[in-house]
Amino acid sequence: MTRYAWAVLGLGLWAAGVGGGAGRAWGQTPRPTVELKQNYPNPFNPATTIPFSLGADVFANGHRPKVSLKIYNVLAQLVAVPILQGTGEALDDLELSCSSAEGCAFSAYWDGNVRNTGQQAASGVYLYQLVVDGQRFTRKMIIMK
Repeated sequence: MTRYAWAVLGLGLWAAGVGGGAGRAWGQTPRPTVELKQNYPNPFNPATTIPFSLGADVFANGHRPKVSLKIYNVLAQLVAVPILQGTGEALDDLELSCSSAEGCAFSAYWDGNVRNTGQQAASGVYLYQLVVDGQRFTRKMIIMK
């Protein structure tokens, strides 16, 4: 037996099945497949890698999504912008491309330094947020010295 929980979110409805799959509201388009994964190592010192993947649907019809990845402290102050591994470009409104029919996996690198100062970030909890065409995904990480 599948039980459903219904909720009203804004103007749309959604249903989540307990013991079954999740559904979406009628008339809503499915969200692109984006996965922000846990950084590793975590906790870390002094550097970390942040993996994420974008499904093929994100790149449909030759679309090149604008992607940003930023690291914030718990006061929501911008601490750093990691670089995309393989290119060394800062992940700040970077247009990515993918030629795979299944989508692509990417990883970002943060050396643990605070932007504009070059000093190592202090021990503590930090949030990293991936933004893909305006859609936000957030996780937390820990620097431990």
